[in-house]
Amino acid sequence: MQHTLLAPHEASAHLTPEVWCEANRMLVRKAIAEYAHELIVEPLRTGDAMGEGYASYELESDDGTRSYTFEARLLALRHWSIRPETIVCTQDGAAQPLDALAFILDVKARLGIKEAMLPIYLDEISSTLYGAAYKTVKAGPDTPELLSADFQAGFQAIETAMSEGHPGFVANNGRLGFDAGDYRAYAPEAASTIQVIWLAVHKDNAAFHCAEDLDYARLMDEELGAQAIARFRATVASRGCDFDDYRLMPAHPWQWFNKLSIAFAAYVATNRIICLGYGDDRYLAQQSIRTFFNVSDRSKRYVKTSLSILNMGFMRGLSPYYMSGTPAINDFIKSMIANDPYLQSKGFTILREVASMGFRNRYYEAAVQADTPYKKMLSALWRENPLALAGDGQRLMTMAALLHTDRHGRALLPALIEASGLGAERWLERYLDAYLAPLVHCFYAHDLVFMPHGENLILVLENHVPVRAIMKDIAEESAILNKDAKLPENVKRLAVDVPENVKLLAIFIDVFDGFFRYVNQILVEHGCCSEDVFWNAVARSVARYQAEHPELAQKFAEYDLFAPEFLHSCLNRLQLGNNVQMVNLADPAGNLKMAGNLRNPLAGRRDAQRALLATGERAAVATVATAAMATVAA
Repeated sequence: MQHTLLAPHEASAHLTPEVWCEANRMLVRKAIAEYAHELIVEPLRTGDAMGEGYASYELESDDGTRSYTFEARLLALRHWSIRPETIVCTQDGAAQPLDALAFILDVKARLGIKEAMLPIYLDEISSTLYGAAYKTVKAGPDTPELLSADFQAGFQAIETAMSEGHPGFVANNGRLGFDAGDYRAYAPEAASTIQVIWLAVHKDNAAFHCAEDLDYARLMDEELGAQAIARFRATVASRGCDFDDYRLMPAHPWQWFNKLSIAFAAYVATNRIICLGYGDDRYLAQQSIRTFFNVSDRSKRYVKTSLSILNMGFMRGLSPYYMSGTPAINDFIKSMIANDPYLQSKGFTILREVASMGFRNRYYEAAVQADTPYKKMLSALWRENPLALAGDGQRLMTMAALLHTDRHGRALLPALIEASGLGAERWLERYLDAYLAPLVHCFYAHDLVFMPHGENLILVLENHVPVRAIMKDIAEESAILNKDAKLPENVKRLAVDVPENVKLLAIFIDVFDGFFRYVNQILVEHGCCSEDVFWNAVARSVARYQAEHPELAQKFAEYDLFAPEFLHSCLNRLQLGNNVQMVNLADPAGNLKMAGNLRNPLAGRRDAQRALLATGERAAVATVATAAMATVAA
């Protein structure tokens, strides 16, 4: 589906009172939980525990005229598990409808958001509610169907079925810039196929870079084919231009109609940019919204394009300056991983961004020296396709799916565990071996960190069990936490200077707080296992890695994953501080917003897990010895 005008009623057909009520209830629940997690609001306990650790709480509005009461229990990492059906809003003793926008206004003084930015934030909340309502009523696979989806089609069925988006951000589906028709054409949950628009961009402004094992001619031949290239060549020639003076570049349809054809009109009018029309292939938007998977030919690469909509604290452009180093950085990290025996034993790898194209708009460059979204409106990259990495009987799944709950309240993670037949503890051991252990190794052995949240990682599953992990979104969100690292010139931007006490937040915040906090909640709420079982499994994974690598003992002590507590770096505080440009990517530690410390759920678990591992090893040796003696006796 390309963008088409909707009939007026179609834009709001999913906005019924019942659906809207449910969307608001769930977003108010999330807002209370995440703001309380970040100590923005502090609910008061008003009643004793009522079984399973739940107690009653109250949260008042800034002016004290409205009250929110609910039942909740506090899980590890100051995580608020709130029963949504218990949330009641009252004013002057009378119950009020739950309204997420009203809740934001009720606590706006504590949010600390600037008045000029508050309307933008309210727009993001409205858009998040709009999307939540749509996802509630849209047709699509529920958890049992996702569980049984086949190898290839299932990968994208899961990608487009996700109901939540980023688990931490309250305003996580802003997408400001899209209209209702755009939403149905381009949002991942709409699952509409699109065709990208191809442009011929003049080499004077456009720079192409690629991996060592690729070149421009081969990329275009494999992605477009001779027939399409010939068609594009004829279009360029019809303008009286030499095709060899140009590069071919994909653009998001929204970006062409809303930004490039207007803001880049000077380049279009002078044939520095020539619109070639839609390509032949059809694509599906991924969870990251500006990345597309080719469904016409599933062997082709992902395409990622600039998209100047405001979403979760950023205008979603792509920097042409970052694009210049992207393939080289990917080659460097891929080589590092390929030459590491431990990572190879885990099957851990990355999806390389193998080619990039960046168009430089000289007008905006001359106007603004600082970093700005205006310099990031026309870039693209190509990323490897993961399907080739799945073996027979294996399937791919975005790791975000582990947090997915369908419209009927059925969570996918418990269903995977049950279908595997392993039980929660054994399943978690396999998952952590595939996901956490490689990340811990990258940190300790190479000072290498990623942004390993759910959407940025693909799991390879066999019999519903993770067997290895594939990291993506490499060049913009990877770093080597050693400013003195000896790196080739074209990848030196990987080396960053961050304070010592911040380095381990790459695991503590990005993994423990950013992902495991929610995995723990799902497992506990669905009765799969207790918190102790989950965090013991995490502790055992780290203890096993450390036992296997005694040569890194000094580093384990210096950066202690079993420390009593760690700094709490907050996402919503970041967005509330500046919801237009949340952080400066060139200074990853400079914009962090802290809210005290979090108690480390691994604290105090090291010795017990090491002892358990030692007992397990002795038992394994004894079992082997007994079997050998039996063989000899026979």
